[in-house]
Amino acid sequence: MPTSSLHRSASVYNLGMAAAYDFRSTQFDDAVRAAGRKAFAETLAAGLSVFYIDGEGINVMERADSRRFEIRWLPNAASGENYEIIRELTAHAA
Repeated sequence: MPTSSLHRSASVYNLGMAAAYDFRSTQFDDAVRAAGRKAFAETLAAGLSVFYIDGEGINVMERADSRRFEIRWLPNAASGENYEIIRELTAHAA
């Protein structure tokens, strides 16, 4: 595709996005939250762990079996080995 056609396609796409969504709307916020919840659930359903910071600022790893753990990130460690489990979080502590 010539550069000019690629530029036109990108411009049309961006214009369409701007017209379709009001990024400061409650509707957009709700859609982003729903997409995040869906991705979270799909990741756990695939048997993978999800890492996040909870409402109290704790680094959490949640496993597919619903167990949650407080973790500490290990700088400069290899991917997959870059955290350590501090403790399992109970339903009350999570």
